[in-house]
Amino acid sequence: MQPGKQLIQEVRAGFIKQGTTLSEYCKKNKIDGGNVYRLLRGDWDGVKAKVIRSQIIEASGADSSKIKDS
Repeated sequence: MQPGKQLIQEVRAGFIKQGTTLSEYCKKNKIDGGNVYRLLRGDWDGVKAKVIRSQIIEASGADSSKIKDS
């Protein structure tokens, strides 16, 4: 899934559909919110970022059909 604004929107929407937020997910999982936005935007795109990004996308239940693959 390609990082960017669309990915951020889909992930946030996925958490909202679950009755929670991306911020709450970050707090619960002890992940810095700023880093999460950097990796979802693609500013941080190393191996670790890609692993965390995949975990967040999966946890959010984001509709991957709406998000272009990289």
